[in-house]
Amino acid sequence: MNQSQRTLQEYRSTLPPAAVLAEAKKFFSKRASLYAAFPEKEGPSFVSFRGQGGEELLIGAIERDGATLVTGSSYLFDMQIARFFTTLAPYAETERLLDAGPAAVQVEAGS
Repeated sequence: MNQSQRTLQEYRSTLPPAAVLAEAKKFFSKRASLYAAFPEKEGPSFVSFRGQGGEELLIGAIERDGATLVTGSSYLFDMQIARFFTTLAPYAETERLLDAGPAAVQVEAGS
């Protein structure tokens, strides 16, 4: 994975945005190592953390298309963001086929 793909990551979850941000605060603050990061700023759709050497880590969450889109951005904490995403309830897309409807009748009539 090249660096630009690691610095901004996205995930879709069924959890509401506020729950995602609460989980992020628990996950990153309880890391017992040099990968711990602590909340610095937060708003209704994001929380930013500071970790080792002042490294910034950002988690954002918004509702989009029936799911919660979660983004994570950091230069050094890319693996920890990916691990955090695995702790969230995943959003599984389902494919719904369209009803046959009038278009199918027209095709049959024209055959």
